[in-house]
Amino acid sequence: MGWLKWFPWRFLIRWLAKRHEFIDPVTLLARLRNFSQPSEVGEPIELLRAGIVFHARGLINSRVIQNNLDWVWPYWIRRQFDPHDDSFIPRAFSITHVNLTHRNWTAVGWPDCEQYPIVDPRGLLTPLYDGWSLDSWILKADKTCLIPSAAPHCQQTLELGADGIAVQTRSENGLCHLTTRTWVELDAGQPVCHLQIEATADEQAWAVVAIRPMNPEGVSFIHTLCLNQDRQGWTVNEETPVIFSESPSFHRVSDYHNGDVYLALKENLQEQANTDRVSCKVGMATAAALFKLPPGKAKQLEVTIPLPKEHAALDPDSWRKTGQNRCHLQIPDPRDQFLFDAAIATLVLHSPKDVYPGPYTYKRFWFRDAAFIIHGLLCAGLIDRAERALEQFPQRQSLGGYFHSQEGEWDANGEVLWILQRFCQLTNQPLKESWRQAVCRGAQWIIDKRLPDDGSSPHAGLMPPGFSAEHLGPNDYYYWDDFWSIAGLRAASYLLETSDPGLSQHFAREAEAFQAAVNRSLDQAARRLGRTAMPAAPYRRLDAGAVGSLAAGYPLQLYDAHDPKLMDTAKFLLEKCFVEGGFFQDMIHSGINAYLTLHVAQVLLRAGDSRCMDLMDAVANLASPTGQWPEAIHPRTQGGCMGDGQHVWAAAEWVLMIRNCFVREEGKQLILCQGIPERWLQAGKAISFGPAPTTFGILTVTLQPCDDGEVQVSWRGQWHHQAPPIQIQLPGYKTVIPSSRQTAIKLCRQEQP
Repeated sequence: MGWLKWFPWRFLIRWLAKRHEFIDPVTLLARLRNFSQPSEVGEPIELLRAGIVFHARGLINSRVIQNNLDWVWPYWIRRQFDPHDDSFIPRAFSITHVNLTHRNWTAVGWPDCEQYPIVDPRGLLTPLYDGWSLDSWILKADKTCLIPSAAPHCQQTLELGADGIAVQTRSENGLCHLTTRTWVELDAGQPVCHLQIEATADEQAWAVVAIRPMNPEGVSFIHTLCLNQDRQGWTVNEETPVIFSESPSFHRVSDYHNGDVYLALKENLQEQANTDRVSCKVGMATAAALFKLPPGKAKQLEVTIPLPKEHAALDPDSWRKTGQNRCHLQIPDPRDQFLFDAAIATLVLHSPKDVYPGPYTYKRFWFRDAAFIIHGLLCAGLIDRAERALEQFPQRQSLGGYFHSQEGEWDANGEVLWILQRFCQLTNQPLKESWRQAVCRGAQWIIDKRLPDDGSSPHAGLMPPGFSAEHLGPNDYYYWDDFWSIAGLRAASYLLETSDPGLSQHFAREAEAFQAAVNRSLDQAARRLGRTAMPAAPYRRLDAGAVGSLAAGYPLQLYDAHDPKLMDTAKFLLEKCFVEGGFFQDMIHSGINAYLTLHVAQVLLRAGDSRCMDLMDAVANLASPTGQWPEAIHPRTQGGCMGDGQHVWAAAEWVLMIRNCFVREEGKQLILCQGIPERWLQAGKAISFGPAPTTFGILTVTLQPCDDGEVQVSWRGQWHHQAPPIQIQLPGYKTVIPSSRQTAIKLCRQEQP
């Protein structure tokens, strides 16, 4: 088959395009590449594949939704297709119709289970990955309906309990009230999704359980559906059971050509014959089971959907065990407390073995996201879950040493080595022998991948141009990749210090040479730009992509906390790239990013800049009612506009932000209480955080406000070795350096100038 490489593909493609009067794709691709630096990978095939799947659904959406707006559609479609709504998007030249204004959902599930039923902001339940959904309505005798996606009043909450999590959604319209509650529990060690419905109407009405060929991304096909012989459930697409707690009073079905079953419900139910089965070649079958409501009284129903079986039985006590073993926050601020606890639950749920950045759109693996998520697990005390995820890393390494999740992203090796170092530091364990070869090969790959360090060009000695790992723009020589690579070499040096001092010193020297090359490049960029702020890459102007260069300060601490390069980069971003108090990423995301806002906040926290608390509050205000953040947030609708509707990296960053507010490492010392907002102390109640793993040992910090305005700070450490130097930097109070023997101290207020 060697002849294939010599076949004149380009000529053939151009000839076919010209013959059929299409634009020449070869010329088009060449022109697109002119906007980026020459690189070996234009765009990872994995992302191209995902994008094609995403927009293939969007193409189907464009053929279905706008021509059938009399159907009952999910909340995002209701708003995005409503010309009176801020979420409205014109459709004239859009080939695909995708959710760009309300990418919000919340997963329920069970620890260590790979199945994530998701619930949208109005209670629409999608029990199976990328599948159809279940909706709940109330239909009154006068044919008026309470439909949550169109209801004027709706409230959604996330319940966090010792035995699991649940999403509750309350809707009302006049004298009709509908509450749904969704959760997952185990039945004989296997996961089952439950939808509980409570409906009340002031007059004759029916509670409706409707099955929908759609979900928060758009159309999801239902080709066949039948009501079971016992009339207590459906079989969907010949395989999936949906079980009712009782038989319905009526049952209706419809196919695409007859329209939504909702339209059939407008007819006289008493005169219609029950229809139990539907087949739709288009894949848009719908059905509704109606349950009679007693006027003025609440009726409860339950719908059960068995989830795909796991290979091994799950632990029925998983939620309780993770609750006992983790780090705990105790503060009087109910919002921030809830967001922390919800973020912990999100981390637990999305770390069944690998870690996932989301339950739906991002239910796949990236080393970049994994490093931050695992760091969140480690700092929250969930060591076993973090270790289990790290055990999966070596098998993803190529023979050449590349940690491959997506081609063309050169940050992965540094991130893997850094998080392995953090694991060993936080657990006080030496490098596992099973990880040693992966560390050596991974570090050598970084050295081999670097460009020649001839010292002349701005990119000399840097990583080659790569596909933007953090959506920083077209392929370029990204400093983000360089900073992670330097940190990776330093991590490898640390990890091998005892077992192989010679190789450890070799990697340390390489890290210093790499750092010197980056510093030279940054000096050239500073002269070109006339300021010290770090652009995204050597030849770039300052833009939103500069946020990636902050990795040098957080989390890597390659530069001093007050380094002018870090401070000027943060200054530029705060002045030019913030919307509604949060960082607005122009590149790809085109929305406010919770996790990148917190990266800026972490840089400010290190520098002792109180504005970090304003950024924390902005992020908290952007959270959904269930305590979740989508990857990017629409500045007008506050709904998700990019990525997964429940972004696990954002949850990890909230955990890490809270942790660093109480305790963080800075070089060879611990900084305590640097980010504690004054409002947490105003209630006069004790606040605490711990037991929190640090590089020096496990620490619990407690603050007790006193009547005289002072604050008693105490700490309890289980140190790996001797107690480390500690600084207490509570905002508004005098900085104190306690002695090594002290475990408590009173802080006096700082005198105002």
